[in-house]
Amino acid sequence: MRRTHVVALLLAAALGLLAAGCLDGTETSATPETVVGTLPEATTSTGDLPALALTGDATAGKAVFASSGCGSCHTLAAAGASGAVGPNLDNSKPTTELVVTRVTKGQGGMPPFGEQLDPQQIADVAAYVTQSTSG
Repeated sequence: MRRTHVVALLLAAALGLLAAGCLDGTETSATPETVVGTLPEATTSTGDLPALALTGDATAGKAVFASSGCGSCHTLAAAGASGAVGPNLDNSKPTTELVVTRVTKGQGGMPPFGEQLDPQQIADVAAYVTQSTSG
């Protein structure tokens, strides 16, 4: 009988605590009312991608595309390239920002070229790819 009293007391205490927290008339939310700190204003900055601040030269970019071996992985009709490892650039028509980002930082199977090519070369190859694909 004593064990039943202990269980009943524990149950009553738990219900009392539950009622005190849930039935006091205040609403609770998982969303805070105030935010501490700041959010970044932009997700991409030219500090990370200096080539975005430059004007690319498509003619120079054609030479960069060829000398860097881009055609061994990518298809690009303008370059006579038929690589099948990376995306077909003629079909995907990437934007300048996307080309600059991928060439600089890489992603997936694409290695980063940000330390092998200078920002002007990256801007040039981006201009070449986007001009050639109308991206």
